[in-house]
Amino acid sequence: MNDEKTPATQQAPPVVGGRFFFLFLFLLIQLVLYPYAGEQGVRYQWYRLLSFFITIASIYAVSFRRSTWIIALLFAIPVIWHRTILSESTASKLALAGLMLGVAFDLLIVLVVFHRVFHTRDVTAQTIFGAVSIYLLVGFAFTRIYMFLVALQPGAFYLDPILNRNAVPDHSALTFYSFGVMTSLGAAGISPVTGQARSLTIIEAILGILYLGVLVSRLIAMYRPAETSLAQQKQE
Repeated sequence: MNDEKTPATQQAPPVVGGRFFFLFLFLLIQLVLYPYAGEQGVRYQWYRLLSFFITIASIYAVSFRRSTWIIALLFAIPVIWHRTILSESTASKLALAGLMLGVAFDLLIVLVVFHRVFHTRDVTAQTIFGAVSIYLLVGFAFTRIYMFLVALQPGAFYLDPILNRNAVPDHSALTFYSFGVMTSLGAAGISPVTGQARSLTIIEAILGILYLGVLVSRLIAMYRPAETSLAQQKQE
């Protein structure tokens, strides 16, 4: 009877290895270091170099299948060029195209990791790392979307001069705003002004709340205490 049950327990692909841990680690380092990077200078260049490692870790995180690995690699080539070489402060067509390719690359990674994490049966450390990585990736993806919007509409956001040094939001301010919106904590000193900025803010806030709700409910559904699992094995 146990032999008949074995194939059924292997329907969901297991989340194994440290691929999600490395992605989570680099994303967390980026979140911690972004206030100290500035917009130019040596620290800014080192911070941009971190984007290279995040991109490589993202490719590694989705390298379960050859097709997915190839697609991610094709996206990654222009993304690495934009994030590590091309200046992000310019509003040129190449810079704007690079931002959108970066967003598309992040969404690809999010979808693949989401499918992998939420189709596993057991809650493991890698499951948690993958789930948190999705949350961080979405926050950074919206940062790039806001940067794209600001490049097209410099007045899309209002910065309180008492709390900000710049009149136009930079990468640091938009990162702060993105994660403030997604966590529903708010971002003091920066407010959306145009309709597009407000619409994107609403979408990110809804996604942040829904994801946390889905994540918690899914992890609870996947969690099986050791006693329950042992009892099920005895019944089989």
